[in-house]
Amino acid sequence: MIRTVLVPALFVVLASQSVFGQALGFSLAQGKKRVKIPIEINNNLVIVPVVLNDALPLKFILDTGVRTAILTQKTFSDILNLAYSRKYTISGPGGEKLVDAYVTHNVSLELPGVQGRGHALLVLEEDYLELRNYLGTDVHGILGYELFSRFIVEVDYEKKFLTLTTPDKYHKKRKFHTLPIRVEDTKPYVIAPITLENGQTISAKLLMDSGASHGLMLDPASDTAIDVPNHVVSSVIGRGLGGEITGKVGRIRSVRFGPYTLRDAIANFPDPNSYTDTLRGDNAVFRNGAIGGEIMSRFTVVFNFSKEEVYIHKNAGFRRGFHYNLSGLTIKAKGAALNVFEVTEIRSQSTADKAGVKPGDIITMVNGISADQLNLDLLNGFFNRKPGKRIRLEISRGGVRMKRVFQLEDQI
Repeated sequence: MIRTVLVPALFVVLASQSVFGQALGFSLAQGKKRVKIPIEINNNLVIVPVVLNDALPLKFILDTGVRTAILTQKTFSDILNLAYSRKYTISGPGGEKLVDAYVTHNVSLELPGVQGRGHALLVLEEDYLELRNYLGTDVHGILGYELFSRFIVEVDYEKKFLTLTTPDKYHKKRKFHTLPIRVEDTKPYVIAPITLENGQTISAKLLMDSGASHGLMLDPASDTAIDVPNHVVSSVIGRGLGGEITGKVGRIRSVRFGPYTLRDAIANFPDPNSYTDTLRGDNAVFRNGAIGGEIMSRFTVVFNFSKEEVYIHKNAGFRRGFHYNLSGLTIKAKGAALNVFEVTEIRSQSTADKAGVKPGDIITMVNGISADQLNLDLLNGFFNRKPGKRIRLEISRGGVRMKRVFQLEDQI
């Protein structure tokens, strides 16, 4: 799970002071009505190319769960000598400082074939969430509602294209199925029938969250009917400004997404007080959880905010099985080239844990392939290929080389 409590926390503060009252400025270049943009898909997240102020080529995550654009590292805005109108210090429970953030105005954000002028941009002091390290690729920011409010946005996860169409020229393709959504506080919510492990079916209100890599998150605190499965593993399910987000990970019987039923899906159940959702206030949008990229990536998804509709059609990945971290390892890419791979966490009693892999180990070789020939996405692919797959690992611990062997195992 990549997206965290960071963005809601900041925007509750900023929205109350009318930072985002100015008009937005996205338009298609040269009077076009439709553009098609190549994208990257990394850990089920959509990454788009963005040029900041006509000068700096960057990469942003496309996130339905944020109100406005965010730059995760102040270094880049400093390079362009952007002026900051305000500084905010966001505090957590007990007054502990979580993050410093700045606001700059009249910024241009351009995508291929898309002009974006006169935007406000939220700038973080530094990349507190270490997005580039945990994704293993350069990611510099997050792009949200401004794009979805202007265009019909189609995400083709399989062919890796983002298509933007002006609402007056969009025609739904016949093979796509329509799901009604509600756009509340700039975010899309869908009602989805979910059958839990105990056989009970609930109608869950879920945020369609393209900025979350997980498949499904269900918050037991939102409804007493949401019962955590009996067979679960305890794990770190995300990272927030206040630290790790812990929870239980287990299977539900099914989730219904329009006409499609996904069976034996994996769901995250955050522990009480671990996931602090700052949107739960007097003006909060109530929800039971979220659908993330692990489910949405099995479809081509079209967001039509103006009509409060989403159109979906399953792709070749629809029938792939749901698995959760078959090795038990969490790995971070380090170094300027992001080609040093450090084990940061190990799930207790996982096969890697039993084989003696420890936090701090540096992975140097996997199944005979040198780690410097891989990126983090490929490396994680080795560790989540299929249950029973044998992994031969060479690691460096304190400068000492050693080998570890284990099999991938589905503990859920």
